[in-house]
Amino acid sequence: MFESKYSKVLTIILVIVIIAIVGLLGFLGYDYYQNYVVTKDASEFVDTFQGEVSDGESEENTVADNNTNDTNPFDQIKDTTGTGGSNTKRTYKGFGMLGTMEIPATNFKYPILEKVTKKSIETAVAFLYGSGLNQPGNSVIIGHNYRNGLFFSNNKKLKIGDKIYITDNNGTKLTYTIYNKFETTPEDTSFYQRDTGGKAEVTLSTCTDDSKARLIICAKAE
Repeated sequence: MFESKYSKVLTIILVIVIIAIVGLLGFLGYDYYQNYVVTKDASEFVDTFQGEVSDGESEENTVADNNTNDTNPFDQIKDTTGTGGSNTKRTYKGFGMLGTMEIPATNFKYPILEKVTKKSIETAVAFLYGSGLNQPGNSVIIGHNYRNGLFFSNNKKLKIGDKIYITDNNGTKLTYTIYNKFETTPEDTSFYQRDTGGKAEVTLSTCTDDSKARLIICAKAE
């Protein structure tokens, strides 16, 4: 009798362990698949981007409220004018964009979206503050650190001297060299407005792995 009850308990424990393992493998598999798809879409987009620009209005807020996972990453927004003409503005998954960024040291290739919203920074990185991409002055770009390779997750691996390449909507591509890397509080914005000596600079901002601070990367155009 005792052995029979003991066997049943062991069987139940074994079933629970198997279910937990299957669940964990399923979760890891889904996370890997998501990571692969997001990275692949972004990389392909950056590889084909040549800097297409117009004065069309972005419909980010309208499109973003829909399921952006179902939108084509190479969507274009059409803005019909009162004269019967139309302008086309390049977007990424329904979000208006300002250009693209590549960081070879971390295999980073993503569009830079023009607005920071909850959904936009779940899709790529986004422009937060500044004079504009490849323009004199400082431009702050933020991205999530999901600690899985997506977006700015690998910024902690960057070092002084690493290169950042930014292509804006005019097709201008500039090379930036990292010259500073530090951590600060989430509330600190003192580095936003800084004297760049008339040069274009870019600041990358993301959370540290423990989410208690911000990791800041500063780079200057060559």
